[in-house]
Amino acid sequence: MRHCLTLLDYSSDEIHEILELASTIKQELSTGQRKPRLERQVLGLLFSKPSLRTRVSFEAGMTQLGGNSLYLGSDVGWGK
Repeated sequence: MRHCLTLLDYSSDEIHEILELASTIKQELSTGQRKPRLERQVLGLLFSKPSLRTRVSFEAGMTQLGGNSLYLGSDVGWGK
């Protein structure tokens, strides 16, 4: 798995491919199609600072794409 730390980590062709896929997914969702592209996938959410908008956005996105998210906050020992 590659991490996206900066756009400089990707070639222009890869960025173009990502934007095309994003456009396709957006069109599908606007017509009521929801392909489970992330079925059986779980996204662990770790934040160094509390971020409600980012957390909600990622959780909603994962749900729309058929996956699940798991928020790992300070209550589970993150940051200690």
